[in-house]
Amino acid sequence: MSELQPRSTRCHDILGCSGEGVVRIAYNTRRHREEFQIVSSSTASATSVNRVFNFNAGPSALPLSVLERIREELLDWRGSGMSVMEMSHRSPEFESINAAAETGLRKHLAIPDDYAVIFLQGGGSTQFTLAPMNLCLPGKPVDLLHTGTWTAKALTELKKGIAHRIAATTEPVKFTRVPRKDEISLSPDASYVHLCTNNTIEGTQYHAIPETAEVPIVADMSSDIASRPFDVKKFGLIFAGAQKNLGPSGVTLVIVRKDLAERADKNLPTIFQYRTHIKEKSLYHTPPTFAIYIVGLMTEWIESHGGLAGIQKRNETKAKLLYDTIDSSNGFYHCPVEKDSRSLMNVVFRVAGINGQSAATNPDEASEKEFGKQAAAAGLVGTPGHRSVGGMRVSLYNAVEPAAVEALTSFMRDFQRKRG
Repeated sequence: MSELQPRSTRCHDILGCSGEGVVRIAYNTRRHREEFQIVSSSTASATSVNRVFNFNAGPSALPLSVLERIREELLDWRGSGMSVMEMSHRSPEFESINAAAETGLRKHLAIPDDYAVIFLQGGGSTQFTLAPMNLCLPGKPVDLLHTGTWTAKALTELKKGIAHRIAATTEPVKFTRVPRKDEISLSPDASYVHLCTNNTIEGTQYHAIPETAEVPIVADMSSDIASRPFDVKKFGLIFAGAQKNLGPSGVTLVIVRKDLAERADKNLPTIFQYRTHIKEKSLYHTPPTFAIYIVGLMTEWIESHGGLAGIQKRNETKAKLLYDTIDSSNGFYHCPVEKDSRSLMNVVFRVAGINGQSAATNPDEASEKEFGKQAAAAGLVGTPGHRSVGGMRVSLYNAVEPAAVEALTSFMRDFQRKRG
């Protein structure tokens, strides 16, 4: 891999940077070293850390500037004398943090007033149960579009007593694409349609949301929320774990049309009712306060990159560079996903063996293990595929810098040259 030249930069977004903060970044073939110095009027300190290029599928990379902001505010949040981790969730300070996170999301996602925004715990997987508990109507099934591991997990929960139908599945083609329009058979009286907009393990993504007439869509957007503009009004409920594009693990964003939240039986346990959390503005019980705080910082970071339009352009550029490297490798690398369904967030591919055969027909697990090992040694972490499918997987979530993808593709060409 060719060496990236060292470079210097100032604080590179609007997250509270002042003339006192300086960031110096140097890249090399093994890892990139980030040296930063924060100087105040009363103290002076310098910290040098080694940071890798992070392609993990989640928890995933966070922007350096956001991490710096967290560090600066960790002991004393804006003169409160407390860390956010120490605050009462009933305090005016945290209520302002909670409101700022919601306001930022409403702005960037263009969330209408008739939709509630709530912050919950339990990860996206908990929503596989809460959504049917709250939204299912008597005698009306849930239609599910089956596109891989995460819809399979949702299906497992539906099988525990919820009427349901598989309205489309791409399992016969090994989930290498999302369903085509003519393959989807929906029930006009369904309670809702469940789909996963981006499939992290299979590397597929909907680039157009299926039309469902008046039937609401429940969308698992855990891995592509806030990665591109979309029309919230096409959905009845959206849920997403924050740990891909919006912050750390620990908080789950739920966007739900308020009238749908009223479907729930009032005898449902209070904590499991969406209406409870809507009424209490996510403060019915102690929420994941620190994670919500970081979600708010991430909305500021998104703003500094031109909103979702800027984020989409950035993500498309990163994905194109990686897919072009795969497609131009003469079969040494192979992405099994049909091009119309390729994910901008999770790029999956196989690696050929040393006998010259194509990775499409003869992927070599030994070569793939060596790829992962050498990539990690070069400071490119998180490239092995999910253990259930093997191969390689590179996650390109919002905070992954274009320089990281440039370093990876340079490594890939070098790896091919030595083994191809």
